[in-house]
Amino acid sequence: MAKGYFITGTDTNVGKTWATIALMRYFKAQGKSVVGMKPVASGCVMRDGQLKNEDALLIQANASVELSYDAINPYAYELPVSPHLAGIKNPVILDQVVSGFEALQELADIVLVEGAGGWYSPLNEQEDNSDLAVALALPVSIVVAIRLGCINHARLTYQSIKQSGVSCAGWIAMCTDPELLNREGNIQTIKAALDAPLLGVLPYMEVADFSFFAEQLAL
Repeated sequence: MAKGYFITGTDTNVGKTWATIALMRYFKAQGKSVVGMKPVASGCVMRDGQLKNEDALLIQANASVELSYDAINPYAYELPVSPHLAGIKNPVILDQVVSGFEALQELADIVLVEGAGGWYSPLNEQEDNSDLAVALALPVSIVVAIRLGCINHARLTYQSIKQSGVSCAGWIAMCTDPELLNREGNIQTIKAALDAPLLGVLPYMEVADFSFFAEQLAL
């Protein structure tokens, strides 16, 4: 059975997709076949008669095997709002996401699943990303946006993951603020506070160099 990881973040727009692609490149450099999944995405645009998400397309392009878009992003919503609001007419069904994930497990050595928003961001009216991670039974990697407030956000997210009963594989420091004072101090404080390994520090970039990012990771 393929190994898998669930990628969550300390908030929305923290660089989860960049970290996911970096992890895909990292595992491919280890000689593994890798596919990614972004089960739920809001803010999609119409392409070739189908709603598609830019992040999901990037994940599709970096997979080791050719996959249909629907296999990567089964719930694509047009409105750029929380999925539980954007998907009122087509709500996320976790069992369907789990089935899609299990199908991907047959195709590659590693399957990375990127969540939508933060750990407790809702996916439908009853369930959130934490419920999806539990349903998938995957170890979680946290993407921490290194910016003002990141220590509190990282600690809260980590504690919530532990309370959910899933394991934490580690965390990735995503440097999103080029003007942040004492960036290294923030990273070291989080490292001391979390009982989970620091998997890598991804420096600030205007345009991602995913091969370089992959070289900064160590799992």
